[in-house]
Amino acid sequence: MPSLFSRIVQKELPSYGILEDEQFYAFLDIRPVKDGHTLVVPKVEVDQFFDLDPAHLSAILQFAKPIADALKIVTHCDRVGLVVAGFEVPHAHLHLIPANEMEDLDFGRAHLAPEAALRDMAQRLREVLS
Repeated sequence: MPSLFSRIVQKELPSYGILEDEQFYAFLDIRPVKDGHTLVVPKVEVDQFFDLDPAHLSAILQFAKPIADALKIVTHCDRVGLVVAGFEVPHAHLHLIPANEMEDLDFGRAHLAPEAALRDMAQRLREVLS
């Protein structure tokens, strides 16, 4: 059975997409730790991040960099935290989280974001990336 993220990548489920190429899809987390919290997902379904082949491991960071740059511009954060947890969805992925302090990376602060806020953030990020 395909993972939740595979279903999102295949457009079977809706998402607030930010950027896509042949290997990866980036979209907003609907339960962000901070506004702009973005998930970067390989299109190949692999459970654990470090089980990705070396080419994907390198390429995912190259794909994530312009998104992190856009997050800094749009959210005015000092830095973008990168988290690999891998417990909730059995599909390798990165969390890119706008942060000004360590507490901004606390997953206990996750909240269900309003759809209008997600649509607006996704649009603003896509504009910076275009």
